[in-house]
Amino acid sequence: MTDLRDRFLGNGDFLLHPGKVLLPEGPRSGIGIVVRKGRFSEIGAAGLVGSRNPDLRPIELPHHLVMPGFIDTHTHLTQSLGKSLVFGEPSEIFRRIWVPLEGSLDERMVYLSAKLAALECLRGGFTAAVDAGTRSAGHMDALIRAARETGLRSVIGLICNDLGGAAVVPDRTTILRNAAGHLAAFEGDSLVHPSLAISIPEAASDHMLADVSSMAREAGVIFQTHVNEHLVAVERSLVANGRRPLEHLAHLGALGPHVLIAHSTLVTPHELNLLRHSDTAVAYNPVASLWKGNAIAPALQMAALGIRFGLGTDGTRADGFRLMDAAEGLQRAGFGLATGDSSCGGGWLWIDRATAQAADAAGLGCVTGAIREKLAADFLLVDLDRPEFTPSHDLMWELVRYGNRDQIDAVFTAGMLRLWQGWPVQWDARALLAEVREVTADAIARAPIQRVHKPSAEHRALGHFA
Repeated sequence: MTDLRDRFLGNGDFLLHPGKVLLPEGPRSGIGIVVRKGRFSEIGAAGLVGSRNPDLRPIELPHHLVMPGFIDTHTHLTQSLGKSLVFGEPSEIFRRIWVPLEGSLDERMVYLSAKLAALECLRGGFTAAVDAGTRSAGHMDALIRAARETGLRSVIGLICNDLGGAAVVPDRTTILRNAAGHLAAFEGDSLVHPSLAISIPEAASDHMLADVSSMAREAGVIFQTHVNEHLVAVERSLVANGRRPLEHLAHLGALGPHVLIAHSTLVTPHELNLLRHSDTAVAYNPVASLWKGNAIAPALQMAALGIRFGLGTDGTRADGFRLMDAAEGLQRAGFGLATGDSSCGGGWLWIDRATAQAADAAGLGCVTGAIREKLAADFLLVDLDRPEFTPSHDLMWELVRYGNRDQIDAVFTAGMLRLWQGWPVQWDARALLAEVREVTADAIARAPIQRVHKPSAEHRALGHFA
């Protein structure tokens, strides 16, 4: 396997002969794939593709699947140092844990947190991730540097709150100037894609919500915000505006094809129609619903209505295969059991929403998300010579139900090998882990975090299950 890895460390141009390829229409055998200059340059019958590219010696992969990398449509790269601090906590943990933690991070800690999170993304098969924006004080460059060093394709949100919810809240003029600078800084960048964000609608004035959404639309980038995730947030919006959060965004003209709404777990039929009619995209975060949410987004109903959505982790567990399993499992538990729906997407739906449709929701549909000519060569080599895939009767379902990150042998972005069997090939991940262990305790101690529950050992000693 070392010899195979070394074949990918050359000039970046290669010809693959995999056992199977996950094409947009489904798994296929007998396919040749040419990667040149970071893109899929030719895909077709292996013999024909080989004859057209005589300068490339085929890399034979008879037991591997080439599939698109997963795309995380919603994550928080600067929350990785907190991780299990939120386990067992009631909802709206961002107020008591994430805002205090992120607000206390200095430049070095932002860099370490983002690099650790990006590493976890790649280990889980994510070749791209949408970061919702850090609440730390002016350390965006450190976050971007960390993501770039790992090779993770990143959509980086700049938070534009003008009513709080971040370590620093500039005045309106400064916010809009910073937003324009953020959009201009990454024009034409091969791995970093800008985005504008407001953490939750109530953290911004109506004018700011409308202006930032409009600015994103005009720039051709996505505008992100968390909406209809928690009961208390819905109720606060009703009290303040007489409208639920999604209704309020629609009232302001802030929805549209350029908008990516995180969560949308508490949505009325009217709000589903608002999403459909405005062509607004949603990040369905099933593991977040399992771990700390109030509800499950009606993803199957969204799919039936033609509402665009992709899968997101919300910074929970960076494993694309287990994310798909959770996505299908929650729809089955929340809706399928009650209606006798034994299919719940038929397997393929969740692969589609973790790859191509996730790319569309993230504003990357013309960049990545599929094994298709001219798209960026962001892909995985999955080892099918495993008990979980033997015998194989329906690979799409098997990937959803049996897939796991330890089956991923290689992760590529822009045609470059980034990880081999879970570890980077171009930088020292062990050194990063050692540094994170060394500094995290002090960082957590400095942050004004408020937890409701004790750590599990202390909770157990209390002798109850509250």
